[in-house]
Order: sequence, then structure tokens, then C-alpha cells
Amino acid sequence: MSSFNCVPLIPMEMRTEFPLNEYNTFKVEAAAARYVRFDSDDEIVDFLGRNALAGHRHLVLGAGSNLLFVDDFDGIVLHPLLKGIHVVEEDRRHIWVRAMAGENWDDLVAFAVTNGWGGIENLSLIPGSVGASAVQNIGAYGTEVKDVIDRVEAISIASHKKVTLLPEACGFGYRASHFKDRWAGAFIITAVVFKLNRKPDFFLDYPGVKAAVEDLGSIDLQTIRRAIISIRQDKLPDPARIGNAGSFFKNPVIDGKTLDRLCQRFPDLPHYPLGGDQFKLAAGWMIERCGWKGKCVGRAAVHDQQALVLVNLGGATGREILELSERVSRVVLERFGIELEREVLVVSL
Repeated sequence: MSSFNCVPLIPMEMRTEFPLNEYNTFKVEAAAARYVRFDSDDEIVDFLGRNALAGHRHLVLGAGSNLLFVDDFDGIVLHPLLKGIHVVEEDRRHIWVRAMAGENWDDLVAFAVTNGWGGIENLSLIPGSVGASAVQNIGAYGTEVKDVIDRVEAISIASHKKVTLLPEACGFGYRASHFKDRWAGAFIITAVVFKLNRKPDFFLDYPGVKAAVEDLGSIDLQTIRRAIISIRQDKLPDPARIGNAGSFFKNPVIDGKTLDRLCQRFPDLPHYPLGGDQFKLAAGWMIERCGWKGKCVGRAAVHDQQALVLVNLGGATGREILELSERVSRVVLERFGIELEREVLVVSL
């Protein structure tokens, strides 16, 4: 069986007044009153068993790719950096891969594609960690991670016990899960087990994907990954070069009656059927139609290639970025009657 192991990190440590600048992809300045990193699930159980969280707020941190710190965090940041990718089961059709929560998501995708295992290739180059992929139910180009999650391994903060959660219990939805709402702060995810395909089914129906793959030659996992990476690099800013958290807003989901009303006013409104009288709108298109694409407000801006993305031009505070997002939301609401929902988690006092 195949496996991939990273070099072990130093043991669990507690830090105070810990800077989080490099732990959020917006690159805004923020600090945690206390910060604890974990390199094993036993360290997490031991820490929780000391009742160290009593009386303190806590935040479970992944790679910080979906966070906006508006203020310093006055509680304890819990940072599970558990590493390792292993095959735990296989049969003639499928392979089950257990990836620890602290693994880089795209490293897992590359590992699967290299081994010829399908199911997550369309999710190439999404920033973040494996643990956060389940929290966010990441998705792109016609696929969502929930469709390949077999189970989520976690530790209950209340009981300090290890639990295994099946996907049907996790409340997965569009960029949503119980980990984001009703279970927020209740679990520390330690690993996710993915059920991948030995003989992949390719998902190429999303606009532009099939043509991009065909331009690279044969249709296989490697060319799909290359095409997806190329598409993302063309339209999305690299967080390593300019601070951002990817899509700041969710694409709104509306019913048919609301869609009919909007299409009467905006005949060219992009929309995508989801089934059951549900339709997804393109939030980026609406933001662009409102004149915000590429617009700067101080040190924050709407990206000039993808209006769903807000960027830190350098030195922007979390408050500046949040205020920009609220101005954009107000204009979209005034023009379209649609209230945009943030995809990014705002962390404030």
C-alpha cells in the first residue's frame, strides 16, 4: 500500500501573544492571546483532559485560508498540524485514503492523481488543509468534497473522546457543514478518510473545463489536474503573492419565482439549475455589474480578474477588508435584491 509521511514537527507547545500574520492567507495583522499546536491526536486528548479551555474562547485553525481576522483573538487558538497520508483499505473498484487534518489539501490531490485515483482532481490548487476541506465542504468545477468523504475522524472538545462521523451526519451542503454552524467549536478534526476511484469518472461539464483539458491532449487525471490549475492561476490571485481567501462570498441559491423576477430585469443573468426549483446565481457577475470589479478602497480591493475575491493590496487591516465586503454587499442588495452571504469566517471580538 502507498503512503506519504512528512517530517515530524516539534512537540505540543503553548505560546502567548502569538502573531497570526503568517497563519491567515489575507496576511492581516492579528495575534492570539494563547496559541497551541498539536502534532498528534494524543496531544489533543491530553490537552483537553487538563480542562485548559475552561473559561476561554477557542478557535480551531487550519491553514487560515478561509478566515478574516478583524481583531486580535482573545482566546486560545488550537492548531492541529497532524501529518500523514495512508491507504487504509482497497478493493477492485475503490481505494480508501486516510489523510491527517494538517496535510496541505493540494498535496493530497497531487498524491491521488499521481497514483491514478480519481475523485478530487477537479479540486486541484484549492488552498487550505485537509481538515478544513470537510469543514467547508470545498467545491469547484462541478465537484464537492462531500461526494468522496467516507468518514471524518475528530475529537470532541466536550468529552475529550475520539469520534468517527459519517458524512450523512455532517450536514454537508453548499460550502457548509455542521462543523461550521451547529457544531462550530465542538470538534477538532484529526483526519478525513476519502473513498477514491481506481477507474475514475471524469467531470468535465463545468463551462470551460472540457475545452481546457482537450487542449492538453488526452483526457486523464493528469491533464485534468493541469487544466484546473491553469484555469485557477489565470483567474485567481495566488495567496502567496497577494493576500486573499479565495471566494469571499457564496454564490446565492434562489427559487424559480425569484429567478423569473430577476430575469425580467436582467435577461443576461447567469444562472445554473440545481434541481428541486433551486438555481445558483453568479455572485461575481452581480458584483461586476455593480461596478466593483477591480475597485480599490484604501488598501483593500475587489480583484480585477474575479470579482468574488477580495484582496489585501498590502497593509490592509481585517476591518478594512470587512468594510469593503459590506459596501459590496449593500450595493448588490440594492440593485438585485439579493443578500450575499460570506463564505469567509470573520473572527472578531
